[in-house]
Amino acid sequence: MVTIAIIGRPNVGKSTLFNRLVGKRLALVDDRPGVTRDRRSGDATLMDLEFEIVDTAGLEEAGAETLEGRMRAQTEAAIATADLALFMIDAKAGLNPQDLAFADLMRRTAAKVVLVANKAEAKGAESGFIDAYSLGLGEPIGISAEHGVGMAELRDAIVEALGDAVLDHAGDDESADADSDPAFAQEEEEPAYDPTKPLRIAIVGRPNAGKSTLINRFIGEDRMLTGPEAGITRDSISVEWEWRGRKIKLFDTAGLRRKARIQEKLEKLSVADALRAIKFAEVVVVVLDVTIPFERQDLSIVDLVVREGRAPVIAFNKWDLVEDRQAVLADLREKTGRLLPQARGIRAVTVSGETGEGLDRLMRAIAETHEIWNSRVSTAKLNQWLERMVGHHPPPAVAGRRVTIKYITQVKSRPPTFMLSTTRPEALGVAYTRYLINGLRDSFGLLGVPIRLGLRKPDNPYAAKAKRRS
Repeated sequence: MVTIAIIGRPNVGKSTLFNRLVGKRLALVDDRPGVTRDRRSGDATLMDLEFEIVDTAGLEEAGAETLEGRMRAQTEAAIATADLALFMIDAKAGLNPQDLAFADLMRRTAAKVVLVANKAEAKGAESGFIDAYSLGLGEPIGISAEHGVGMAELRDAIVEALGDAVLDHAGDDESADADSDPAFAQEEEEPAYDPTKPLRIAIVGRPNAGKSTLINRFIGEDRMLTGPEAGITRDSISVEWEWRGRKIKLFDTAGLRRKARIQEKLEKLSVADALRAIKFAEVVVVVLDVTIPFERQDLSIVDLVVREGRAPVIAFNKWDLVEDRQAVLADLREKTGRLLPQARGIRAVTVSGETGEGLDRLMRAIAETHEIWNSRVSTAKLNQWLERMVGHHPPPAVAGRRVTIKYITQVKSRPPTFMLSTTRPEALGVAYTRYLINGLRDSFGLLGVPIRLGLRKPDNPYAAKAKRRS
């Protein structure tokens, strides 16, 4: 598939055009410049054309070691790998020295370029549109990314630049990929576990825990922007990868801080994007900084993952910084069991995103947890188990009346979800429900994944007759 990158200085509307072409609000959009930092790709459709579109950070003049310099390096990598670059300017604001400098960069490095003048519908944009000719990148295409104006002209310019390379993919009638994006995807329940099926993994944690560094080490390239600054990642960025022949989609997410500390609108958008990634993922790796593990926010994130019904795995990152490893490991094991009772048996692995240590162990833990998350238990085995559990510890009597449990069945997996039929659901009690959940976990090996147990009252076959008599 043809790859097209959107390039330009900050705040010219690149992410708005990206969202329009993919048909979803995937990229964060805000009035302030410099919102986008990492490269983000998506499957785009423009009338009869289909291609991969890449949103990039705004080009800025900065030193290589600064955050802006590292953002620029990511954008230059996108230019180098794209078949076509859409160089975007703001027709309303007009040209500035940055546009002139980066137009020269495009002429030297981009394979092919289409000049796009955004906000062309705005009052006073005519002068900026005319000035765009001076960039020497051909005739500008006037569009409004926000309102969808000029999309037909943009389509024609792309076809003229790429010819058959883009037309070869036009009109394909393929169903949408289930691994699209967390904001809009629908989860489908599988009847049986398939160890070869693509796996969706979200990497979450507090700011500066090393999530992006971990993903870069996984895929073997500097795909995610990293650095000592906290909160670099803003969008939830997905990358494709393979592990032992199995296709993996990894989601890097913004650092999750305590809700009380989130004040800015942009951070709220970033957190909402991270929460959508958690809901879309199958396995969620919670990255903890091993030098300061089990902060209150770490525990809240694990609890959130469990409540969402995702399969959690803990990665104790920065293991290369630990000296007395045996003592620290024993302490981590004790605290994991004590502080996370709602995810008893959760798999926890020590890793180093900096050196790559422990990554294969982490992937094995992810695969094992995913298989358990997909577990199914036959109704016959469940009811044999239930008979033993009730015989060993009968349900409590409430107001002199004992609660009768009829049967249990598993209604779904992902996560394992069970329905218990009982004469008095309201009287069963939290303690007895927890007793049954712990029994399910231990008896059927459902360790480290959420278990949901619903209660229902069996239908009374004589209720309708009694109602008619009355």
